[in-house]
Amino acid sequence: MADLEAIRRLRVDQVGSLLRPPWLIAAFLDCAAGRLSREALAPMIERAVREVVAKQEALGFPIVTDGEYERVNWQVSFGRIEGWAIDEVSWRAFLANPSMRHEHEKPLSRGVDAVETFRTPATGKLRLVENLPLKEYRRLAAIARHPAKAMLMGPDRVSQMCDLDASRPFYPDADAFLADVVAIQSRMVGELIDAGCPYVQLDEPSYTGYVDAATLERMRARGEDPRANLRRAIAASNAVIAPHAGRAVFGIHICRGNRASMWHREGHYDPIAEELFGSLAFDRLLLEYDSDRAGGFSPLRFVPKGKMVVLGLVTTKTGELESVDALLRRIEEATRYIAPEQLAVSPQCGFASGLAGNDLTEDQQWRKLELVLETARRAFG
Repeated sequence: MADLEAIRRLRVDQVGSLLRPPWLIAAFLDCAAGRLSREALAPMIERAVREVVAKQEALGFPIVTDGEYERVNWQVSFGRIEGWAIDEVSWRAFLANPSMRHEHEKPLSRGVDAVETFRTPATGKLRLVENLPLKEYRRLAAIARHPAKAMLMGPDRVSQMCDLDASRPFYPDADAFLADVVAIQSRMVGELIDAGCPYVQLDEPSYTGYVDAATLERMRARGEDPRANLRRAIAASNAVIAPHAGRAVFGIHICRGNRASMWHREGHYDPIAEELFGSLAFDRLLLEYDSDRAGGFSPLRFVPKGKMVVLGLVTTKTGELESVDALLRRIEEATRYIAPEQLAVSPQCGFASGLAGNDLTEDQQWRKLELVLETARRAFG
């Protein structure tokens, strides 16, 4: 049985997704072209997961992931849902554009948020058909020697991807839709814990929308109150894990978007930090801090004692390797606002939120993960 307190206090972490090996990407492309069935793809995914887990464990990473290798993009982590087929919408989008890149978008630029691409109406009341993160975790747990984590999209982000106007025959408003999302995700989390998962992470990039000028403008244009939306989002995140308190470690990852080395949101944590950090009932807050888009560390003063803040200091957007000394200086700066024993370090996001991945090589990815381990060793002992 995993030591939950040891996992809660881990000084290193990773967000989850890792670059797919070229042969696995080729297999997905063959599947998209009809040259390979989805059934035939399954053992290839398992082989890739075995290899990527072995690499993580060889590095000495104390918590491992499956790289999200079964996902064409991270949105499918909501599972197979009757009444709202976001997993099939994502797969069809992949079939239409296998690379998941757009020629008019360049790396290190602000890209189009997937919310604008994948907004899909409900076609009935939501019902969980298959818990995809559970399927992923069971495979991972059978392979890994180290403790493993599971990742799924947070409820506010899920609700933002629904075309609510077209869903009114089944859901009169956003609150009704979100309530069913929370119930489904809480069940998913419970099933993961029952299967032995010691660490569950919600990925919730929607929170940075409440500080992003363009996103705030769209909310107000729809007649929404962004502050009310934020409070509803916090309540939803907490409600997903509330029935399972004490049974696993819970982390929440907050970033500004991640696809093909692009971001989707800008803005500092400051305007929402007191309410957000003070209200989230999670053990570990995984926060993007690799660029000026995140602002400074002063908002960390609002993190309650006892919670861990995982500083995402190492960028996954480029292959340029940060220096240990520079990272140590940033950690030291953060301790002006939060106790050193509450800090950990990680990459700022995943390396491949979609099939194509970010604009760096696998070797650069592994060097960055080695850097995270070395930085943690020197900073925290």
